[in-house]
Amino acid sequence: MKKLSIEKIIEKIEKEELFDVLAEDESFRLRIDEYIPYVCAAIHNGHQLREELLEKTLLSDYERWYEEDPFTADFVSQFPILIQGNDSRFEYDLNRNPDHAVYETAWGKECWKEPLTTAEKERSLIKHHNFYRVVHALINKLESKFKACLVYDIHSYNWKRWDRKVPVFNIGSELINHDRFDEYVELWKNELSEINLGEIENVTAVNDVFYGRGYLLEYLSKNFDNTLVLATEVSKIYCDELTGESYPEIIYMIREGFKTAIVNHAFEFIKKETSFKVSNQVHILHNELESDLIKVDKKLYQLVKDFELLSVINPVNLEFEKMKFFASKYKYEPQFKYNPINLDPLEFKRKLTSLRVERIDDPSVQKMYIDTIGAYMDKVDLLANIGTEKFLYNSLRYFGEPSQNDIDNANFILYCPDFRLDKLDDYNEQEVVQLFEDSTKDYGFNFKIEVSNHIASKALVINSEQKVIVKKGVRFNKRFTKGLIEHEIGVHMVTTMNAVNQPLKIFSIGLPVNTLTQEGLAILSEYYSDSINIERLRELGLRVLAVKYMTSGNQFSETFNILVEKYKMEPDNAYYLTTRVYRGGGFTKDALYLKGLKTILSFMDSGRSIKNLLIGKTSVEYIDTIDELVARKMINPPKYYTKVFKEHEENPSINPILQYIFNGLKD
Repeated sequence: MKKLSIEKIIEKIEKEELFDVLAEDESFRLRIDEYIPYVCAAIHNGHQLREELLEKTLLSDYERWYEEDPFTADFVSQFPILIQGNDSRFEYDLNRNPDHAVYETAWGKECWKEPLTTAEKERSLIKHHNFYRVVHALINKLESKFKACLVYDIHSYNWKRWDRKVPVFNIGSELINHDRFDEYVELWKNELSEINLGEIENVTAVNDVFYGRGYLLEYLSKNFDNTLVLATEVSKIYCDELTGESYPEIIYMIREGFKTAIVNHAFEFIKKETSFKVSNQVHILHNELESDLIKVDKKLYQLVKDFELLSVINPVNLEFEKMKFFASKYKYEPQFKYNPINLDPLEFKRKLTSLRVERIDDPSVQKMYIDTIGAYMDKVDLLANIGTEKFLYNSLRYFGEPSQNDIDNANFILYCPDFRLDKLDDYNEQEVVQLFEDSTKDYGFNFKIEVSNHIASKALVINSEQKVIVKKGVRFNKRFTKGLIEHEIGVHMVTTMNAVNQPLKIFSIGLPVNTLTQEGLAILSEYYSDSINIERLRELGLRVLAVKYMTSGNQFSETFNILVEKYKMEPDNAYYLTTRVYRGGGFTKDALYLKGLKTILSFMDSGRSIKNLLIGKTSVEYIDTIDELVARKMINPPKYYTKVFKEHEENPSINPILQYIFNGLKD
């Protein structure tokens, strides 16, 4: 990180330049991504102690750490303006006035082996003075530019030293202008009290354990009439005070909670007290992609861009094994073979774990990347174990297995009364390929269309190669073909091409278990195009049951025979469905199609728009983060939109029988 003199930092503030710098002596960091009327400060975050003082201190690293405020800068690192202290408060305390900023004793302990010299104290106080020169320049700029300013002054404290119940969050307000700012203290208290800390009870209070008598609040309140400083203490529930061990999950919850609390609170203050024009909460967050995020995204993409599970998992001897299976009168257990994998799992995982996701400031975005990396860890295990018993275990870990609701939904569909849509003739293979080509041109895509007999499904999109594969020799019912094109082109290809248009490549490689969302959208497109008949519904239900039979220990031949004898499937269709489920060693992905449709229908019933789910290979689980990134203009809204979705919005028309069936599915 670049270092600058105090004069240069102040000069940049005066010119309203954006920067992220250390003071020349590394005593503090100031980052300004945007000039906006609120600041986050973590002045006790640091642990540094200059060499000459390290030699003289009586205190251990742990004793100093115990009274410092570790991770407080992390709690607020996602906001546009951050100032954090890097030096230990045992060198000089930025929250005490200069006369008392250098300790001789602290919390009942002697600090030094021998008294500090006047020169040593002066060197520390110069750092203290320079910090406040910069803070003064910053707040002066923000007040003069926006009429008023807000400072979130974040600290932590050791709750175990108290012999009574104490709050998780404490706001000290004693020195503020109560007549003017009390409503914002109350609002801040309310926002903090809403932070979810899991099993930890969130008690939030004002002037309970601390009263807001620190020097930062005092200095700014005396020098700036229109600046409110909210001195906020967080109890050290996020670490073990006695050992120094941190608890990453709780740190994340606090970071995420602060993001929501500060955005909501600052938005109200800014609207009422400042001249800054803002119409939406997300607009008070900066809208530039941080450099560390771009680096992580680029490296992750380079690692996994050619990682296409579906292109590897299809057996190369699919048709040969079919002949043997049918010749045995359905008793032979197919021995599927797969293309060799050019991948070193351990090396691949090592590279994934080396990605510096901890440097991503925004907690929601950081979690999205952590989860995606974890998902690729699971996918590596899947690939590494193709054709072995371990494959099923890893498939269950990644895709899961059918729940009781999933099985009930499958049975509900299978026992629905038969209904028929108007019978249409079949297309041959060449006609289907032409229809796919026409559809891609209609959207403006440049996709390749290939014919192959090495896939278990009737059509397949390979995202990394921008290619559609159509199964050789299969005849397609004309109504089914309409739905298939909407499924493969209108959803899978649309999301592939929208992802290409994104500045972040994570939407090309796919968020965790995006199959649930993507296949849910794809089945929805079939639903809206009125191309689902009872056979298609039964197929979706039977996929769920086939997965259940497989995970219960059935052999390939046993599941196949159940599909044929109990559920009256045609042997050809039963073979390919069973293959889909048993390929690789046990592939549970097919249980997600029906569940995905219900997930999307429930999502829409809640009043949410599916539009941003089409920006790439997304997951409903991350829609709040995706919507926020679109609103902040950090990623692009979808360039392409599924035509049948648009037609449905303009002229809603649903087959009443299908609507009745889908309304009967359990969540």
